Amino acid sequence: MDIKLTEAQKIKILNSDDIYSIMQRILLREDKIDQNREHFWVIGLENNNRILFIELISLGTVNRALAEPMEVFSLALQKRAVKIILCHNHPTGELTPTEADKDITDRLIQVGIIVNTHVLDHLIISTKSYLSFKDTGLMDELLESTQYVPSYVLEKRFKKEASEIAKRKEKVEIARQMKGKGMDVDTISEITGLTVEEVQKLRAKRGK
Repeated sequence: MDIKLTEAQKIKILNSDDIYSIMQRILLREDKIDQNREHFWVIGLENNNRILFIELISLGTVNRALAEPMEVFSLALQKRAVKIILCHNHPTGELTPTEADKDITDRLIQVGIIVNTHVLDHLIISTKSYLSFKDTGLMDELLESTQYVPSYVLEKRFKKEASEIAKRKEKVEIARQMKGKGMDVDTISEITGLTVEEVQKLRAKRGK
């Protein structure tokens, strides 16, 4: 269900407080019915972070609301949103994310990467307060998760990391040889791309 927004509510989102100020009013409005159930919304954003839409994805139980990727991203793709923010309420008022909250966010982050519609944040709200996954560092933690990353993506990532390690190892070896020949640290840094501090820490490799 698409939430009707006034032009004043289609603001440019600067932080999680901006989202909560709108979602709190929506929650209070919808709380008159199904007040003991979780509501799960998706907020679609333009490239400049202006709100395109707010969509109610599902009404769940007292402690869980389902959020299938197809439902979450369908309107975002139709309206060409480039970013989305997830939001759901906890009727109890307890804002601590459950394992299910973390799991669905993890899954949706990876789907968002595949369809090029990135998940910026996930807010858990009550009528009085909220918790932001981004503000607490949980989004960064989930971005490091590989639970829902396709195997071919992992393989590509590992190959890239291995290549970068090999290139760095080669640079370090070249820097050691240069240092052994008496070249100054700044020149070595400029040629190899290593920092001056990194070069200074290297033990010079001297010829026989």
